Amino acid sequence: MGDADAPQRPDDPGAAMSRPSSRPGADLVALRRAGDVQGVPHAVPSVTSDETSAPTPAPDAPPAADAAVSDAPATGAPAPTLDQVRLALRRVKDPELNLNIVDLGLVYDMAVDARTVRIDMSLTSPGCPSGPEIMGEAEQQLRTLPGVDDVVVNLVWSPPWSPERIEPRVRAYLGF
Repeated sequence: MGDADAPQRPDDPGAAMSRPSSRPGADLVALRRAGDVQGVPHAVPSVTSDETSAPTPAPDAPPAADAAVSDAPATGAPAPTLDQVRLALRRVKDPELNLNIVDLGLVYDMAVDARTVRIDMSLTSPGCPSGPEIMGEAEQQLRTLPGVDDVVVNLVWSPPWSPERIEPRVRAYLGF
């Protein structure tokens, strides 16, 4: 049984690097030449409830004066924070490079309006065959966040993606 037939662990950062690529583009050729990306710190850090929620008032405390101004309805979770959105997008990986789209610099902008999450993102090239898969996974991960009613994923091409958009620590590891 060869390495290609061995079961791949989902947490194996080099798993996708072993598959041959059909994606065109000189920028990705350079990334593939960088070799195994094992050890690149692209795991999603855990978030504790203390980091994502506001302090709980005492049971006998009067309701907050600004409760009526909240973006979230009285029943249900509050709208997610930008940090929660970023963490969700870090779970989306380029299937070929096995690096998350945030570290790759594919996410250009994020916004939360009431309970709608909007992101502007790009792809490594206009002909990226994994584009629909990556964008669909981004939308799916964002919809799993509590307090999200709608997700809008905008594909943008300006400015064009380049390896300089890769997170500096990952770029250094890859030799850029």
